[in-house]
Amino acid sequence: MALLLRMVARQGLCSSRTQLCRHAVPMGTSAKEEMDKFWAKNSRLNRPLSPHITIYRWSVPMMMSITHRGTGVGLSAGISAFAVAALVLPGSFPYYLDLVHSSSMGPALITTAKFALSFPVAYHTYNGIRHLMWDVGKGFKIPEVYRSGYIVIALSIFTSVALTVL
Repeated sequence: MALLLRMVARQGLCSSRTQLCRHAVPMGTSAKEEMDKFWAKNSRLNRPLSPHITIYRWSVPMMMSITHRGTGVGLSAGISAFAVAALVLPGSFPYYLDLVHSSSMGPALITTAKFALSFPVAYHTYNGIRHLMWDVGKGFKIPEVYRSGYIVIALSIFTSVALTVL
């Protein structure tokens, strides 16, 4: 009985396998062959290559988008590095704060460092609020995009200077 069941099951499996394979299309070309056909067709039709970023005129929204991404990556990397340092380095925060104070850095360097830390935070925050307004559906007209961009830049600089002076 078991032999009969096994034979029927194999027959059913083989017949279903041939039905499944009947609809499959054999792969005739490799990725390299497809790529070669693509480039040959583009050359034959005299199609231009896609334009490179160097031909575009740089605009305020474009630069703000790049800067927003850069500040996001920089803030994430800085916070992660600070967290790892806090976990790995011996000593406590007051020890390293005293170490910075004892290094006798001039006021110009300290002021520059404070501005370099506060500007990305302020810019990313204000530009994030600008993006949230876009998510709501407001501010998409070109003059509004530029106006909100200039407002973000001005607020970021003002806030950074105010935090640096503290």
